[in-house]
Amino acid sequence: MIQLLLAALLVGGAWYHNSCQRSTYPTSQVELPQLQTSVVSQEIVHEAYTVSYNSDWKLPNWVAYELTAQEVAGELPRTDHFYPDPMVVGKQAENSDYRKSGYDRGHMAPAADMKWSETAMRESFYFTNICPQIHNLNAGIWQDFEDCGRKWANQYGSVYIVCGPVVKDNKLGTIGDNQVVVPDGFYKVFLVNVNGRYEALGLLFDHVSGRKKMKNYACSVDSVEKVTGIDFFYRLPNDVESRVEAQVNYSVWGFK
Repeated sequence: MIQLLLAALLVGGAWYHNSCQRSTYPTSQVELPQLQTSVVSQEIVHEAYTVSYNSDWKLPNWVAYELTAQEVAGELPRTDHFYPDPMVVGKQAENSDYRKSGYDRGHMAPAADMKWSETAMRESFYFTNICPQIHNLNAGIWQDFEDCGRKWANQYGSVYIVCGPVVKDNKLGTIGDNQVVVPDGFYKVFLVNVNGRYEALGLLFDHVSGRKKMKNYACSVDSVEKVTGIDFFYRLPNDVESRVEAQVNYSVWGFK
């Protein structure tokens, strides 16, 4: 009887979300990193992404997710309503903190990656996924690389993405009554599987206006680890992790 029930569940697709057939039981979660420094962290799992939330900064330490080509094809509209994350323990940012602050409510995992699910779209507007960003950065080169993430998901079938703020000297201070830290910069790392061979890309952004050529932001994942104190892609075999994090294969990412 138990075997028949399991078979029925599998045939009925019970192991998958009905929106994009995304597995609810990820087997590797290779995108999830490890913090190597003693910062405050509450790890929260949402439908489309996992976040390490820092209640001291009122920012994420990191936001990690896999984006598939099937998800990129989603057509749900952007909601544009920002919310406190109901799963947070401790303080977090509010809309009032950003009002007249001079900073955008900058998505880490972008809403445009979440058009495959109403829940994913709504949760992308939680303040655990948001950082203060200069508009020129948020709507400029940061958005350019968000577009690249979707392009690479289509090109390679899926892409693993981790991104977040760089908080070092806190030269830009805080905003609002909740004292939301304004990051000194931002990072992104990408991982793709190209015909059975993993390739990775690191990106570092100063929190300034301006737009350089894309290749100028590119670096090894090792370089991002040194700046952030985060161990990316540690679930890969050691030899594979060492190789992909030490170099950038520019041809994979389309940089000249």
